[in-house]
Amino acid sequence: MSATEKNLTAAHAEVKAEITRTDTKTALLLAFVGALLAGTFTVAREVPLTGPAVVVGSLGLALLVGAAGLLLRSVRPNLSGRHGFPLWATLTADEIGAVVAGDLAADIAGLSRLAVGKFTCLRRAVDLTMAGGALVILAALLTAGGAL
Repeated sequence: MSATEKNLTAAHAEVKAEITRTDTKTALLLAFVGALLAGTFTVAREVPLTGPAVVVGSLGLALLVGAAGLLLRSVRPNLSGRHGFPLWATLTADEIGAVVAGDLAADIAGLSRLAVGKFTCLRRAVDLTMAGGALVILAALLTAGGAL
């Protein structure tokens, strides 16, 4: 195996590992957002809320729902067939060998684009989660303080 082939193999493994890490982070954040939404709804039903708390809390919940949507988009299966399992399902055994042998760089590029898309969704979801969480906390403070 030449140095170029070793480097390509290492790069391919690195990109796949980053996708796995991103999917793991996404799953954890999705669980956190779901728990936060469930907890907020539970508390909001039991506590008399002030008008400003309802407005601020509703905005916070909307941001959290938006974050959940981005997270779900990030982990949505890619069935376009450009790389991975869907591609292999369309090829014969001989074609799979040829694609694997000669197109590792193209697979790295495709997987890298997929990873960047996942990273972008995850980053936006984290930003929305932080903003939504801050608004939910503000709503709780408004309720606790009895503001108007």
